[in-house]
Amino acid sequence: MQFSLKTLSTLEYDKIIEMLAECASTEGAKARARALAPTDDAQAVIIRQRRTDDAKRLINAKGYPSFTAPEGVDTAADRAYKGAILSPRELMDIAALLRSAASLVDYVGEGLPFECVLEEIFLRMLPNRQLENKISRAIISEELIADEASPALADIRRKIRNTNNKIKDTLQSYIGGTRNKHLQENIVTMRNGRYVVPVKAEYRNEIKGLVHDTSSSGATLFVEPMAVVEANNDLKRLAAEESCEIERILASLSAEVADFSSAIATNYHNVTDLAFIFACATLAISMRAEMPVITEDRLISLRRARHPLIPKDKVVPIDVSLGGEFDTLIITGPNTGGKTVTLKTLGLFALMAQSGLQLPAAEGSVMGVFSEVLVDIGDEQSIEASLSTFSSHMVNVAEILRCVGPRSLALFDELGSGTDPIEGAALATAILERTQKKGALTAATTHYAELKAYALNTPRVKNASCEFDVETLRPTYRLIIGAPGKSNAFAISERLGLDPEVISRAEMLIDGDDKRFEEVIERLEKDRIEMQRARDEAERELRELREYKAREEAALEAKIKKSEDEIRKMLLKARQILDSARATSEYIFKQLDDIRRQENKEKRYEMADRARAEVQKRLRETEELFEGVDVREVAVDEDYKLPRELRVGDRVYLVTIGKEGVVTATKDKNGLVAVTSGILKTKVTEDKLRLIEGEVKFRRKEEPKPKVNEGKVKRQVNTSFRPELDVRGMIGEDAWFLVDKYLDDAILAGIKTVRIIHGKGTGALRAALWKYFKTDKRIKSYRHGEYGEGDAGVTVIELK
Repeated sequence: MQFSLKTLSTLEYDKIIEMLAECASTEGAKARARALAPTDDAQAVIIRQRRTDDAKRLINAKGYPSFTAPEGVDTAADRAYKGAILSPRELMDIAALLRSAASLVDYVGEGLPFECVLEEIFLRMLPNRQLENKISRAIISEELIADEASPALADIRRKIRNTNNKIKDTLQSYIGGTRNKHLQENIVTMRNGRYVVPVKAEYRNEIKGLVHDTSSSGATLFVEPMAVVEANNDLKRLAAEESCEIERILASLSAEVADFSSAIATNYHNVTDLAFIFACATLAISMRAEMPVITEDRLISLRRARHPLIPKDKVVPIDVSLGGEFDTLIITGPNTGGKTVTLKTLGLFALMAQSGLQLPAAEGSVMGVFSEVLVDIGDEQSIEASLSTFSSHMVNVAEILRCVGPRSLALFDELGSGTDPIEGAALATAILERTQKKGALTAATTHYAELKAYALNTPRVKNASCEFDVETLRPTYRLIIGAPGKSNAFAISERLGLDPEVISRAEMLIDGDDKRFEEVIERLEKDRIEMQRARDEAERELRELREYKAREEAALEAKIKKSEDEIRKMLLKARQILDSARATSEYIFKQLDDIRRQENKEKRYEMADRARAEVQKRLRETEELFEGVDVREVAVDEDYKLPRELRVGDRVYLVTIGKEGVVTATKDKNGLVAVTSGILKTKVTEDKLRLIEGEVKFRRKEEPKPKVNEGKVKRQVNTSFRPELDVRGMIGEDAWFLVDKYLDDAILAGIKTVRIIHGKGTGALRAALWKYFKTDKRIKSYRHGEYGEGDAGVTVIELK
């Protein structure tokens, strides 16, 4: 089912699509974004949503991958398959695509950290590092083929350089010798691809050679001396050979591309698919959006929904539901109170969800799948078509009633307005009855009291109101389900400066029943607001209590765990010392026994017995020392409190310098305690001291280093991590400070290849960074960027 362009435009779906296109990193992905349309296939919607959500989870877990898929790569591969010779530009684009495919394979590594529907696309990647490297080594830029492209090309260029040098050396004798008086200028130039010298016309016969050009005044002749004619001929021949060899190299590379053309086309489509899906995820992250629960039931339930086109600092989240207990929602309230925004949010969210885009709403929001989203929003009066406001609305409504069905979402703004209120209210009621009879979900805004009463008295129809603050006389833009709202025309008019006498007279003219109905609504609204405030306060206090309880339980558990860890560490350390001592004693005993066996003399026996007794004595002392685990290291606790008042002579630990000291004077009137530590004498507050009782060694608190099991550790990275860092404009040390931290982040994210953008300039910044790169053990290799990567303005780093 195709959604009408009018619906997409009215709900501003096109603006969301443009935001999505801006998030895409390749031209193909941008084109995919701009062509994106909602689908009414529920299974397709679920797959789209899962892809977007998995991409967002991958960004959070591994950072944002790099995508490169130049336009026309698949076409170029097809041309190569048909026998065409590709240009250097086309070959470089193919190398860039293959490089991107390889980087995406590296991004996945040995597997994804969770079950992911995108794994199928990643597994379809077919990198060809050999072809990629061959193209990259052979082609430096669109205009330059590398000497290393082939031995023949290197040999030809060597000959060209030698011939050039030979010609220049020969011509130098004309410039620097006695014949320089015959020259107009002491230079060597070129005409028609041949080296010449500028000869004064009057000395034409003094220098034998071929005239290739004349100056406009005729005073200068550009002469190719006979001494270099043969060398210039050689240069022409070598240039022709160079062109032929380059053509052969391009043909050879094109032939290899032809053999891999189908895989290149597959890679192009896979990279474009992934770039588009990750663009959807990037848009979701920027909107703080969540994946809705997709259901085939006729149901919408949005929690804290925020219209994505309203600035984040101004948008007010709303809770709105439709379907389930009721299928028609009548929204009332003051003008500019948010009624139309509510309708647009419902319609736009339906389109976004069915396009695979996540919704800027709280987790757990539910969206049904609709075959049509039918809207009548806004004033489309037309003088040329002789349509008034009422007529334009009715044209839209008539079309909606022709198309509406059981899987439709119908949205009406100011239904029945623009005509006689009695007739308009009756017509609006009949329209709502028709959409309800056809099974559609319907939401309509109105100011008619008759429609409020209709919602109160009709099954499966419910009132909703846009909240109005009677104290400030301003709308709060919150939507209240279940209660009708007042238009508050009199209050708003008075705030805008209308004469109070006019307002009083208007109040007197209101029908008695209508007035009583509005008063009942007003009283209900006041009671509801008071109850809502009380409920919000109770929920806030309950939330704070739960958070406090959770914090305290976590802190207690952490302290218990820490104590248990300290005990285990101390016991383990003691056991290790004892085991070491026993091993040492056994070794000594063995040595003594060997001595006794070798020399069976009484003196040797006595020495062995004394040594044995000494070792046993030391072992007993060591065991006694660690039986009570007296000597221990204690981490400096920031929440530490002194167990008693300090006294002169107490041993203390100074946290600020990490040294032990002795109290020489207790706390003075300023709260300072005098302490001596070696030659240092100082005064500090009690919170900087720890009392030492027994043999206790303090150390500064450090975070324990967890054992890392590579491949199983769950990495947490910034959702904005990118595989490139721009340090242009910085000096060497400042740039390295950022690069150093960036490399750590890349390793944690599992990224193997990163790019450092330092610019070309004088080359000083690049040289300063390369000095650090050369000794950095995290770096496997580094190189200049290839064409398309930034050339010499970029350094590409391969991490270990």
